[in-house]
Amino acid sequence: MMLRPRLHDLYIGRTVLLTVLATWAVLLGLDVVLALSGEFEELGKGSYSIGHAIAWVAYTVPRRAYTLFPMAAVIGSLMGLGQLAATSELTALRALGLSRRRLALSVAIALSLLTALMVVSGETVGPWGQARADLLRNSARANTDLTMARYSGLWAREGDTFLNAQSGEERLSATGGSELVLNQVRLYRLGSDGQLAEVTYAETARHDGQGWSLHQVRRDLLGERSASREVIDQQAWDSQLDPTALAAGLARPRNLSAAELRSSIEYRKRNGLDARDYEDNYWSRWFYPINVLALCLAAVPFAFGSLRSGGMGKRLFLGILFALGFWLLQMFFGRMAGALRFDYRIAYALPPIVMLAISGFIFRRKVG
Repeated sequence: MMLRPRLHDLYIGRTVLLTVLATWAVLLGLDVVLALSGEFEELGKGSYSIGHAIAWVAYTVPRRAYTLFPMAAVIGSLMGLGQLAATSELTALRALGLSRRRLALSVAIALSLLTALMVVSGETVGPWGQARADLLRNSARANTDLTMARYSGLWAREGDTFLNAQSGEERLSATGGSELVLNQVRLYRLGSDGQLAEVTYAETARHDGQGWSLHQVRRDLLGERSASREVIDQQAWDSQLDPTALAAGLARPRNLSAAELRSSIEYRKRNGLDARDYEDNYWSRWFYPINVLALCLAAVPFAFGSLRSGGMGKRLFLGILFALGFWLLQMFFGRMAGALRFDYRIAYALPPIVMLAISGFIFRRKVG
């Protein structure tokens, strides 16, 4: 009965939601303008035009909204509560017997609606839009037949040969440079009559800056009435495919959905590959709603207190500083988890626990 929404809960929730949406729109608009201006220097590369740049930015809007929402939520919450404090409405609500805890709960319930929407967007529209944006830009700049299907990996064409790679990554080579490694590669070559003439499977295809090489190769040659197979441990591959364009076409871990990240983690562990980047992004998705709500609740105490103690400007500055401290702390624990190889779940659980503990201490000391 105590948790049933009341009129004051709806009023606080509406005020906070409006200020969060306004803040979100401003931050997203600035980010879109900066992204579009940054694309101008890419114009003229291949067939890349202003239309491609606008389309690329438009496709990335859902992913940008997902990334900016936590900052918009904490700034918007403080602005909304500060607006109520400036008009003495918070004081009036306190005089009616509402505790600071109940007011903070009203904020949390309102923000949970937008947070749930962002979680759904981050698993559906965001990865889809980012994948479409990357393919659009890379294909236009490289003037190559390149595509990335959601469930079948990377596809590229060179003459009568079609390449399919399930995944790939750029690594540091033994010589200190970088190399592109494609995993589970299949090459389909068509004959002069348009029929499938050869299918080659390679566990990995590597480009070390000098040329391509195939490793653990199995090649099937298909004749009109015959078929033969040969197995080769390693061989050079005479191909002019641009490794830079292929690397750009690969989906980055941060642009994958949680289900795709989970599949990638399992594949890498089965094959003895490094899965830390994928684990980092996977667990960040699960802790995203927890972090957003913890971040906002941790900053809420700065909206309370007497206006004579420094005004809204001071509380807003301290709240934003508190929020930045949260993300720096989270980044620190995430990097430590990758370096020391301890569980990412612990790394992502510690920052909200620490911040909420500090905020709780501040919350209890606030008066007014």
